[in-house]
Amino acid sequence: MDKTGIESSGTGPGSITPDGSPVELYLLLKPAGEAQLVAGVAPPGGSVLDLGSGVGRVTHALVEHGFSVVAVDESPEMLAHVRGAETVLARVQDLRLDRRFDAVMLASQLVNTPDDADRRGLLDTCARHVRPGGSVLIQWLPPERHDPGRVGRGRTEDGLTVTLERFEEIRPDVFDAAMRYTHGDRVWRQPFLSRRLTDEDLAAELKASGLRLDRFLTEDRAWVLAVPAA
Repeated sequence: MDKTGIESSGTGPGSITPDGSPVELYLLLKPAGEAQLVAGVAPPGGSVLDLGSGVGRVTHALVEHGFSVVAVDESPEMLAHVRGAETVLARVQDLRLDRRFDAVMLASQLVNTPDDADRRGLLDTCARHVRPGGSVLIQWLPPERHDPGRVGRGRTEDGLTVTLERFEEIRPDVFDAAMRYTHGDRVWRQPFLSRRLTDEDLAAELKASGLRLDRFLTEDRAWVLAVPAA
């Protein structure tokens, strides 16, 4: 737990990265159509920057779709599992590749961090690595999904059961949450904090980094398309 008493790191079998992510768990997670979203906005065979790539769950699907991918993560344990793509060991907020891409992906709801400086750093990285006319795809937790009534809900796919175990507002618009993952006799728990951002908040954050909210890419509004503002 951190100094506030909030659980701050994942638990369960196998290696846990510094940000609290269980490596063995992420090796079980499957892509969920992210590559198809990229294919809808990027040219065939184009370049994609996958920020916070982890073990390559999305990276590998992008490579299979014919994209040239650079996968970025701060965990060497995660990047060791990435195949078919260039890998860069770095903290996303600090990334400066001096290259631009047809598409930049920021998944895993990283933009919902309660740390305003971290959020700005993430979006600034997206902005400085997307080419003019390119696309930035951002996964977020929409404001309507910040609902404590979702606690206890879960789903099972390919033997992996995913359940929202905790979702509590600990200060205005900041939620302390935890996911539980079960696969056979293996159990992982991963806590996270999420700031509830309105659509207007998100648009303002993007604008501050030189990006513009173009549209939502999915019916559940979980994926946002942003483009360079100028």
